[in-house]
Amino acid sequence: MNIKSDPQLEKLINLEEKRQSETWSLIASENEMFDEVREILGSKLNNKYSEGYAGKRYYNGNQFIDEIENLAISRTCEGFGANFANVQSYSGSPANQAIYKALLNPGDTVLGFDLNCGGHLTHGASVNFSGSYYNSITYKVDPQTELIDFEEVRKLAYEYKPKLIICGTTAYSREIDFQKFKEIATEVGAFLLADISHISGLIISNLHPSPVGIADVMMSTTHKQLRGPRGAVILSNSEEIMTKINKAVFPGLQGGPHNSTTAAIALCMKKVNSREYKDYCKRIVENRKVMQDVFVDNEIQVVSGGSDNHLLVLKVGTGRGRQVADELEKLGIIINANTIPFDPSSPFKPSGIRIGTPWITSRNIDSEKLTELTTKIVEIVKSTNI
Repeated sequence: MNIKSDPQLEKLINLEEKRQSETWSLIASENEMFDEVREILGSKLNNKYSEGYAGKRYYNGNQFIDEIENLAISRTCEGFGANFANVQSYSGSPANQAIYKALLNPGDTVLGFDLNCGGHLTHGASVNFSGSYYNSITYKVDPQTELIDFEEVRKLAYEYKPKLIICGTTAYSREIDFQKFKEIATEVGAFLLADISHISGLIISNLHPSPVGIADVMMSTTHKQLRGPRGAVILSNSEEIMTKINKAVFPGLQGGPHNSTTAAIALCMKKVNSREYKDYCKRIVENRKVMQDVFVDNEIQVVSGGSDNHLLVLKVGTGRGRQVADELEKLGIIINANTIPFDPSSPFKPSGIRIGTPWITSRNIDSEKLTELTTKIVEIVKSTNI
């Protein structure tokens, strides 16, 4: 990148680009954006304000912006097989906030997945808006199997009568049974939100069951498996629910959408609806299997005993997760420390690490190199000198 007016900033950006090119990111929530998508983010679409929705803007001069947003919506609906979509949320957390605002009142009870067991901050963590403004109750995994404990989910649902149940994860490696969640939600009269940010590419590629037609509302970021911009889409088959969500996004939580992001989502959704992309998602899963086999062969403990998706959570010893992550970074392998279910240590010194394969798959890693990287991880995990 060439920024003549600011060589200091130019140097820092170039150094970060160099770091990305010279290291291997195994962070499950990161990916390499499609090049054409990245180019759109720097377009003159950034110059335009477009508060409102297509055909109902508060500023003039939005005829082409309207067409771009409608294109993004139609391609998103096509990709997921949903009836309605909102593409204006700035990212996943604001999108979840909009869903809360649309369906709940402050103080309403929400049943979400415990953060330490693989849930997300916005699923009811006490330090987040979802745990501050709402009565947050969380379900966990079974201590023995480390799989979602549906008996506990049903028990808590009947005891607390939540208005919203959330099924979705950020560090859970197993297939999500949306139908079981829906049965429980129906029994207690709750809305069901499926946060599919981590698995949306697998869903589009038919490598994971879809919540469309089961959950009342779905949300996905667009920058993880989808290789799009930092944004989010909200989906529903209910026109009534989507009308409420649209009002919650604008004017409820934000002003004008980021039009360059909207256009980038439109291109991203065109790309993920292709055969080539679905083959790419198959490789994501295949690469995860390669890594899992190496860990299992070397007796590294995998949470829940394995994975059905793109990620693995490994047990690396009490409080050692961050140390392992720091040592791996010295070798050019980027992962994140992560809590494990019922972690005996604190979130600041967790006992696990999380590994995902989307980015390395985007970089066309071969099995030999992947096995080499995985073997290095094994060596660091087993090291007694860190």
